[in-house]
Amino acid sequence: MKKLNKPSLFLLLLLPVFLLAACGSQSAATVDITERIEEKPTLTWGVKVDTNLFGLYDIKSSEIRGFDIDIAKAITEELTGDAANAEFVEVTSKTRIPLLKNGNIDAIIATMTITEERKEQVNFSNVYFDAGQALLVPNDSSIQGLDDVSADTTVLAVKGSTSAKNIRELAPEANVLELENYSEAFTALQSGQGDAVTTDNAILLGIIADNPGYRLAGGIFTQEPYGIAINKGQDAFLNEVNEALDTIKANGVYDEIYADWIPKLD
Repeated sequence: MKKLNKPSLFLLLLLPVFLLAACGSQSAATVDITERIEEKPTLTWGVKVDTNLFGLYDIKSSEIRGFDIDIAKAITEELTGDAANAEFVEVTSKTRIPLLKNGNIDAIIATMTITEERKEQVNFSNVYFDAGQALLVPNDSSIQGLDDVSADTTVLAVKGSTSAKNIRELAPEANVLELENYSEAFTALQSGQGDAVTTDNAILLGIIADNPGYRLAGGIFTQEPYGIAINKGQDAFLNEVNEALDTIKANGVYDEIYADWIPKLD
């Protein structure tokens, strides 16, 4: 039998110590956020950067600006005492939940609809914005509403969104083309690759604000309440976020942010 030299034996004896240390350490996803921000008062929010009015990267200022951003800052100020403690990470409809589950971000505020399916993976705050799904079409389109969507209609949607799922259920004859983000979907509409873009009306109004010649076809045909997504097991943090939401709604901060960003949804 081959003898172990002294260095090898020493490392072998230390191996259980290393294993115990590894087992005892916490991953970023399991650290209690409310306890962590007492020592390090920083909150990392997952946000969209391609969604006008809600979360859009502004080249001139090199900042992400929008309704979701300002709500996140207001909540961060309530929880940490300083809105500057809010940090932002870009997410998409596909990446936001994995980033949250891995602990890369503390919360998602990214035009995310509260659904029963998503509740199986994450917890949601109280509703912070009421939206509804609609159709965006060129002004000269013959489409006046969901009833005009047929087998000859190509509807553009974002991958991983509830909008893609809803349009398949509500207009099963339609051809649905899923793209990576709203910018790609609208570019596809402009180039004639589709007849309509579908997502929440507030997002579509943000597109219209920068692109005259387009309109909403009819009213909303779903209810899409937005919530802030927080990881399972972070109940104390969820409660604090809800309390902060209640506070900014009561003191008028929410109404000021809403007026700054959201046009009237007629």
